[in-house]
Amino acid sequence: MNTQLLSYYEAIEQASADMLMAARCGNWDEVVKLEGACVLLISQLKHAATQQHLGNEEAQLKTRIMQRILLNDAEIRHLAEPWLDDLDQVLAGRSKTVH
Repeated sequence: MNTQLLSYYEAIEQASADMLMAARCGNWDEVVKLEGACVLLISQLKHAATQQHLGNEEAQLKTRIMQRILLNDAEIRHLAEPWLDDLDQVLAGRSKTVH
């Protein structure tokens, strides 16, 4: 079993879960910090994947991990939408008004 490659996927999954927890708490600075960690892990994974390959069972596990990462990402994006809308308003010079 190729545990080194799988450990990268698992670390990315953990970082995405941590990002989701931070997003749920509205801690966007932490989300950005963890996103940087994911970028580094993905870069390392890409390099390692050129030298190693996953077997069938490992590929199935990778697929399940990737599905969980994508679910986390989708929820983070959903949580970020109101924040991004507010940011767009500020950048456009329009303040958010309450009626």
